[in-house]
Amino acid sequence: MRIGIFTDSYKPYTSGVVTSITTFKEELERHGHQVYIFAPSYPQECEPEENVFRFYSLPSPTNPDFALAIPVLPGLNMLVKRLNLDIIHVHSPFTMGRVGLRYSCKYGIPIVFTYHTLYDQYVHYVPVAQELAKEVVIRYSNDFCNHCDHIIVPTTEVEQILKKYKIRTPITVLPTGVPLHKLQKGNSGWLKENYPIPEENKVLLFVGRLTKEKNLEFLIEAFRLVKDRYPHTTLVLTAQGPMEGELKHLTTRLGMNLEQDVVFTGALPFETLAHVYHSADLFVFSSMTETQGLVLIEAMATGLPVVAIKAYGVQDMVDHMVNGLLTECDLQEFSNAICTLLADEELYNRFKEQALQKAYNLSAENAARKLEEVYQSLLEKNVPRKPRLLDFGAWFGS
Repeated sequence: MRIGIFTDSYKPYTSGVVTSITTFKEELERHGHQVYIFAPSYPQECEPEENVFRFYSLPSPTNPDFALAIPVLPGLNMLVKRLNLDIIHVHSPFTMGRVGLRYSCKYGIPIVFTYHTLYDQYVHYVPVAQELAKEVVIRYSNDFCNHCDHIIVPTTEVEQILKKYKIRTPITVLPTGVPLHKLQKGNSGWLKENYPIPEENKVLLFVGRLTKEKNLEFLIEAFRLVKDRYPHTTLVLTAQGPMEGELKHLTTRLGMNLEQDVVFTGALPFETLAHVYHSADLFVFSSMTETQGLVLIEAMATGLPVVAIKAYGVQDMVDHMVNGLLTECDLQEFSNAICTLLADEELYNRFKEQALQKAYNLSAENAARKLEEVYQSLLEKNVPRKPRLLDFGAWFGS
């Protein structure tokens, strides 16, 4: 198959969406498919990649690391026509998703949409009228869903949300798989070799973005409580994002230092992440807005038990009292869960084994096979095209 992927974020930007796209791309290409990426350009240099077409872009005013694509590319119409795509797969209902929908309608190409994000949970980036913005975003994304031929969601929880919104388009629950071969081996001493973390310290790890929706103030405050009970512990945040300065200030204000207590590594390439995961003892996750939380499965693929807040997306990935502990968004409960696993070696080792099994069941190979089946079913059905334009009146309430 010839598959066109339209996305509002791609390498070198780091996020769960980008990881999902690159993981599926590699697996689909290993299965013999041709994958073409249509994505924003970024000011930071990145290696040219075959079959990746970049759109001019501008930095987002609320997150300068994120690029906003200008949905115009000279010769794009002829390019799409020449590529003779079998499937268009979009990963956002916004700028690049609209571009993908336009060419799906123009050339009668089946379109799949992966609903990665609960978009209404991100309206804190809008400086005013957030409740109105939330309503508009929900109506817009719902209308976009109903103009696609198939929707992929990473968890059953997101599927239930979309059904509550009365989405008419068929939905398949398909988590992004983990490339196990990239994570099975790693240097268990990497973090302590590269950062001044005391040898005797247990390492708690978070991987993600330093943004408000990740609830990292909560995580650092909870770690302060853990540190009071278990002084020989270090929290490592492998991430970058607009809240880095604010979080570092919070760390020092709570009486912890930025070398041995809370370590900010910045973003690291995926090849290095395997070493980071293998040199940690426990994965901690405080986000409350995930649709999947892919890093949870990456961590489990290296044998890390998880302590996380019971939230959308997380509950499908982490099985409470099987491979991790899930808590309410309560500082005492969360810190107690961490301390429980630090203190109980038998429980820790049992969770470790179950974490490896969970990750095996969610391998990238298995996920790619299921995505192929979705694509093939659309081609065999020869689905009729939906109307060409989004119904703006519907999502504005007119």
